[in-house]
Amino acid sequence: MYKFIFCLLILFLNQSAYCAHRYPEREYQEYWCNKEGGIVEFRNQDGTRVDCLTENYAVEFDFAEKWAESIGQALYYGLTTGKKSGVVLISENGEKDLPHIQRAQILSRKYKITLWIINNFQL
Repeated sequence: MYKFIFCLLILFLNQSAYCAHRYPEREYQEYWCNKEGGIVEFRNQDGTRVDCLTENYAVEFDFAEKWAESIGQALYYGLTTGKKSGVVLISENGEKDLPHIQRAQILSRKYKITLWIINNFQL
């Protein structure tokens, strides 16, 4: 019984973390991608989905704390689409996000990934 309650608590806390963002990732993605004339949620032949496919880029979106995951996905999507890899990191936490952004910048230079940062975003 305690394991069940513990699992429910973890599930609830995990979901609460996603609710803490100003806007859902999808809203940032749709706004940016539409502005760039891209295709939102482009489906690859293997079933994976590129967050935004533009004329030149396969772009992955993520909140700054998930910088490492975004880099890996962008590299894969660039490879599978034949486009340049791109990442849009969403920074909602000001200077707290700076270490994540700096790490992403290091890898984006090394692996030639174009990196955009969204901060102070208002819909």
